Amino acid sequence: MSSPGVTRTPPDLRLIVITDVALAAPHTVRDVVAAALDAGAPAIQLRDKDAPASTLLEEARELLTLVRRYGALLFINDRVDVALAAGADGVHLGPDDLPVSAARRIAPDLLIGYSTDNPERAREAERDGADYIGCGAVFGTSTKDVGEEAIGIGRLNQVADAVAIPVVGIGGITTSNAGEVAASRAAGAAVVGAVMVAPDPAHAVRELLGFWRA
Repeated sequence: MSSPGVTRTPPDLRLIVITDVALAAPHTVRDVVAAALDAGAPAIQLRDKDAPASTLLEEARELLTLVRRYGALLFINDRVDVALAAGADGVHLGPDDLPVSAARRIAPDLLIGYSTDNPERAREAERDGADYIGCGAVFGTSTKDVGEEAIGIGRLNQVADAVAIPVVGIGGITTSNAGEVAASRAAGAAVVGAVMVAPDPAHAVRELLGFWRA
């Protein structure tokens, strides 16, 4: 949801490609993102938890040039300040980050995503001004410290049913199981390894998007 009284066009969240420097190697994040955008990825999330704010800002500005060229969206993970300074489209927050309500007060025009697999927390985030929910880990994941958690499609649907804003599945989503997410009540999927480690990132993006076109 946007600020009170503001009507916002729903963002295209069919596929959010999340960056990872280590997984992209030996390619650069920029090269993988460029290939993903060229294949039609509608949104990119810059995630580099080890980078200082100054480095993250440089990375964001570099990616923003690419993203704008393709008319896509750029989200910054965790850092509202960097998102604002870079002129990004949005920020994605977790439970340990700035609360959604505080982020909405200082950044009324940013798209704000929030991570939760709890329906009540999702409703609270929606009330506080979140524009979408990132829900997972749907199939488990090795890119975040969530242990062996895998919430499954059932919980994903519960969260999607709890709110009016889009819910995006995340965690262990690949070209082999993305069809299950596309058949759920989620609006899209967020992926890391499925694109970052793909031999052909553009092909992976086209294949993932194909499930939502179908």
